[in-house]
Amino acid sequence: MSTLKDTLAQSTKEAMKARDKDRLATLRLINAEIKRVEVDERIELDDARILALLDKMTKQRRDSIAQYEKADRPELAAVEQAEIDVIKEFLPEQLSEAEISEIVGAAVKDTGASGMADMGKVMAQVKPQVQGRADMGTVSKLVKAKLG
Repeated sequence: MSTLKDTLAQSTKEAMKARDKDRLATLRLINAEIKRVEVDERIELDDARILALLDKMTKQRRDSIAQYEKADRPELAAVEQAEIDVIKEFLPEQLSEAEISEIVGAAVKDTGASGMADMGKVMAQVKPQVQGRADMGTVSKLVKAKLG
């Protein structure tokens, strides 16, 4: 079993004991999503895959927040933000834009990328290094800026 999975299980137990319903609900969502992927793909997820899953869940909630704010539903946006806050506890520390730019610059140099046609190669090299530690939208913008 992965260490991140153990941490999630321990946090779930602690939330149950503390009777923290909101936190427990989010942790159960995370565990359910992990279990769903494991059952669908008949594999046991490692930490890297769990981080990718948490990253995806965070992105989904950010999209929901934007839609709720556009529909003038701040109470629903607040619920989504609370879920993001719980999910972020299990993600590694976020990279600064300067650190991301440095990683992108190294990837452009390593791949010999010269234009937008090489964006896929650069992203393929950058993604494993920043997974869970940076918003992929920001990374994509930085790659486009370096190549464009």
